[in-house]
Amino acid sequence: MPNSISFDYDVAIIGAGPSGAACALGLRQSGLRVALLDKAQFPRDKVCGDAIPGHALKALRQLDPAFAESLWQLQPLDAVRQSRLVAPNGGSLDLQWKLPSFNCPRETFDDALLALVRAHAPGTTILENTGLKSLRIEADHVRLQPAQGPEITCQLVIGCDGANSAVGRKLLPEPRLARAHHCVGVRAYFENIKGAESGTTEFFLTRDYLAGYCWLFPVGQGRYNVGLGMLAEVVAEHKVDLKEQLQRLLTTHPALAGRFAEARQLGPTVGFGLPLGGGRERPISGERFMLCGDAASLIDPLQGHGIDTAIQSGMLAAVQAAACFASQDFSAAHMASYDTQVANKIGKKLAKSYRLMRFLSTKPWLVNAAVGLAKLPGLKPWVQKAIG
Repeated sequence: MPNSISFDYDVAIIGAGPSGAACALGLRQSGLRVALLDKAQFPRDKVCGDAIPGHALKALRQLDPAFAESLWQLQPLDAVRQSRLVAPNGGSLDLQWKLPSFNCPRETFDDALLALVRAHAPGTTILENTGLKSLRIEADHVRLQPAQGPEITCQLVIGCDGANSAVGRKLLPEPRLARAHHCVGVRAYFENIKGAESGTTEFFLTRDYLAGYCWLFPVGQGRYNVGLGMLAEVVAEHKVDLKEQLQRLLTTHPALAGRFAEARQLGPTVGFGLPLGGGRERPISGERFMLCGDAASLIDPLQGHGIDTAIQSGMLAAVQAAACFASQDFSAAHMASYDTQVANKIGKKLAKSYRLMRFLSTKPWLVNAAVGLAKLPGLKPWVQKAIG
């Protein structure tokens, strides 16, 4: 729809990634007029590991089982049956996951989610190429000024606009970068990797940098997402060049050396940031606004995934939005129930993951021992539960 036309909405969702799309789908039967804004034109790439956790698909089934089933038809796609964890000493452990999951390039996956909004949420107006320049909370509404086009007014704004959320920056005190709660990573696509298996995601831990890992994820059609993520405080302390370190690991790590001898890299190695959940306390709502997904720092600190928590938080924001309109209460006090719901249903697990990540980050011997012990009868389920 042309951006030259002025629109007034009940709800404006900023960011059309997984959390924004899930929020719009959660509001599809609410009768509310919803605007879904994104600075990009879809399909667009989103730099990450491309793993779609089973809990993300489980959450979408709660909205409509057909939503999750339609995503299994995407191409390229690789159905994940197991993960292989390689310890610092080279020992490996294969873990089978109960919930079906898959890997798929975010360019494809996010575009498919937005297509579900187009098809099933007729009350939502999608505004692509619409970046947010400014916003202001007033007594009875919110004023949004896009980077281009006329002002937009609404009663409630939901920030689903990622790690560098414009909504969060403008409505919350600017937080100091807490490197202990932030991860940075790099990712590249490859093909023709020796020994890579469809259906198996691989995680490689090293003795030097346990607060992070190298990954190799099949994404379908013979392509692999290969990357390295690490706690920001480790990167800063040791002055790690992640792109250089990734290339070094691919040629020297005992479980990777030789596997990339005939591999071909597809495109450049690119970087991204991940705000981890489960650590410091920070509000994710206030008068007439909420934050979801990466904007609310909901990345799992142990495994590094965030699509599931993004979708879950978007759905919780939709429930809270409907409650606000039912009671006509958009106060910070009323909105705080959203924070409570996120803390109870998402935050507790992330806090556990954060504590475990910090505990293991200086103990390579313990990781080696856990992988070894998991091969003993009866102990593998315990290890899988601890890390999953």
